[in-house]
Parts: sequence; C-alpha cells; structure tokens
Amino acid sequence: MAKLYFRYGAMNCGKSTALMQVVHNYHERGMRAMVIKPYTDTKGGDQIVSRLGIVRKADLIIKSDESVKAMLDDWRVRHGEVNCIMVDEAQFFKASQIDEFFEIAVKRNVPVICYGLRTDFSTRGFEGSERLLLLAHSLEELKTICRCGRKAVLNGRKVNGKFVFEGEQVAIDGEDQVEYESLCANCYFELKEKEKNHE
Repeated sequence: MAKLYFRYGAMNCGKSTALMQVVHNYHERGMRAMVIKPYTDTKGGDQIVSRLGIVRKADLIIKSDESVKAMLDDWRVRHGEVNCIMVDEAQFFKASQIDEFFEIAVKRNVPVICYGLRTDFSTRGFEGSERLLLLAHSLEELKTICRCGRKAVLNGRKVNGKFVFEGEQVAIDGEDQVEYESLCANCYFELKEKEKNHE
C-alpha cells in the first residue's frame, strides 16, 4: 500500500524546491511524477516557483470545488498512469480533497506527497493542513531559521514592510505588497507585542 505524506514547514524552508527535486528523481529513473497545485495559489500562474529560481509547470491546477479523483482520472485518460503525485501548497486544499488524496494513496497504490504550511500568519491552522495532520501516514518537518538563528516555526506577514497580525487567512506572497518572514515563536511574539504597543 502506498502512503500519504505531509512535509510541512515555515515559509522559506524549501518546500517547493524539495518537491521539484523529488519530481526530478522520479523522472531520472524513467517514472512519472505528476505535480498538482491548488487554484488558490496564484503565485507563478500555472507554475511551481521556488525561491531558488527553479520553475516547473503544474500538471493539474485544482479548484476548491473540484474533485481530485475526477480531475486525476481525466488527466490519466489523456496522459497515462503516474507513479507518484506531488502536491504543492497543500494547505489550500479542502478537507474533502485531502480525503481524496488519502484514498488515492490507499486504494490506487499511488504515493501522494503533500508540501505545505501547517499554520497561517496568525498561528491558526489551514483546513488542508489540519486534515493532513490527521490522515497522513508520514509527517516530516522541513526546517529553516529565524532572523535570530533559532528554528523558525511560524510565519510573519508583512504588508508594505510592516508586520500585521490580523486579516484574511489567504494572502499570496509577493502580491498586493504582501511578504512573509519565517520566525521562531519568541521573535513572533516580540514583534506582535511591539506592533500592539504602536497602535
């Protein structure tokens, strides 16, 4: 039986780069790894974009109201079988879609490797990530560092260069003056307190 994997980490930990490395490894061995991204992730359009400058076109872009299995079946009719499914920005998928990825791994014996964030900029969980934390056979944290050198576990959101701690859950990095910074818990709360005192 194949497994559902969730590889998570704070922003800038190399999730998309790691995904593309795994895709390369499959292709190098003559196998097909397909790449799926959610429609919500508008960064790069139809491409997966790594901060290292590596780019790869997504095979499927799935909307929140679409069936993963139906989209995959349609793709397989046109392109053939796949040996592995790679999912970028998995946090943006609905819980029901994560259930479908789980079922694909178990019933169709195709490994599904999901990469994404565990929490948003306000430390709340994403729907897709919460479901993955419950269902994935394997959980792996991808690590990066905070500005202070400690392990980063949270994502600070900046708008026009200023940290913000309230707002919509989804705001894409690089759009509308939005940026993110990986932070340890200490720095996150220090910045939050500093921002509160300036109000």
